[in-house]
Amino acid sequence: MNIQLSEHFTYKKLIKFTIPTIIMMIFTSIYGVVDGIFVSNFVGSSSFAAVNLIMPALMILGTIGFMIGTGGSALVSKTIGEGDKKKANEYFSMLIYLIVIVGAILSIIGVVLVEPMAKLLGADETILADCIVYGRTLIIFLVPFALQNCFQSFLIVAEKPTFGLIISVIAGVCNMTLDFLLMYVFKMGIFGAALATGISQTLGCIVPIVYFICKNNSPLRLTKAKFDGKAILQTCANGSSEMLTNVSMSLVNMLFNMQLMKYAGADGVVAYGIIMYVGFIFIGTYLGYSIGTAPIIGYHYGAKNYDELKGLLKKSFKLIGVTSAVMTVLAQILSGVLASIFVSYDAALLEMTTNAIRLFALSYLISGFNIFSSSFFTALNNGAVSAAISFLRTMVFQVAMIFILPLIWGLNGIWLAVVFAEVLSLMVSIIFLIKNRKKYQYA
Repeated sequence: MNIQLSEHFTYKKLIKFTIPTIIMMIFTSIYGVVDGIFVSNFVGSSSFAAVNLIMPALMILGTIGFMIGTGGSALVSKTIGEGDKKKANEYFSMLIYLIVIVGAILSIIGVVLVEPMAKLLGADETILADCIVYGRTLIIFLVPFALQNCFQSFLIVAEKPTFGLIISVIAGVCNMTLDFLLMYVFKMGIFGAALATGISQTLGCIVPIVYFICKNNSPLRLTKAKFDGKAILQTCANGSSEMLTNVSMSLVNMLFNMQLMKYAGADGVVAYGIIMYVGFIFIGTYLGYSIGTAPIIGYHYGAKNYDELKGLLKKSFKLIGVTSAVMTVLAQILSGVLASIFVSYDAALLEMTTNAIRLFALSYLISGFNIFSSSFFTALNNGAVSAAISFLRTMVFQVAMIFILPLIWGLNGIWLAVVFAEVLSLMVSIIFLIKNRKKYQYA
């Protein structure tokens, strides 16, 4: 029996409702990691460096899906909570059509700009060709990528988080299978890696489209929709924090790579790429929980169920606290194993990467609270506060730490940059939560 957004959420029910989204995010991260493993071991370290170098630029283009998915799901769930399901479906449909149009335009622009962007990011002759091939192939699949990310949020609003998980598993298995076939069997190199990802993303967006077009038992259906500029602006404002997070993280990754080239050379870029792959799995837990709870928070805010809102915030912080401690310990214990999966063929690089994972993993103690706090305000349709938390966390604090800490601790300062940035961000999150507690009546 499906759990509905309108229900009272105990710890058990909250975990049951969000666990499919958490698993979905972790599984999505795992098949991203598999991409990296195949590229590193079967194509070569230079191609792996090319993927890590161009990926931040690709993620910037794909932020439209995250922005409209999170911002739109907050608006739609709030509208459902207010009792206007017809209007909610019109908003939902309009936003899906908007992604298709804007994504297509960005795809055309991206194909043209990928080569100059790769050069701007520092790609030399040894990896430039791989950057262009990988980048252009994935940009062609930009619309499916954006839709897949968007549907992850809307399937939760539709009270179908388990269905979203099933879709992600199918797409992930498809990606991993094609990775093996295209890179290992057919020797298609970096193009095979990108093609495998693009095909899996297409599968991951087609299934939800068919589901929402056909008659279903969820609150959402794809219908005719008119252009509503106010709703689009509200969606973009609500989702601006997620867009800022992804854009900022992409820019921060570029700065990380620049600093690492200065302090550790290409090996530093490879080590950081591995940290990102490993981090996707751990951070995916926080993201999955935040995405999973956002429609619940949005619904009860729209329905003015303030006691439920207060309970959701309290329970969420307790669950995140326990999870953070467990994951940080696991990251410390498994750091060597995780590093060896990628670079067991190079002892020096393995040692550097293991140390980097251990230092970076300290950020997992705090990052979950910041990620949830930003998502919490998105769900309350307060995009300004959500964006402020995200922008300060990524673009301001991390950038500052990237340049300051290496002056004190050298290479270790780079690995610790995110840890210090998360501490500063937690202070900001606490201030905003205290300041807005009476406005939204969650405390």
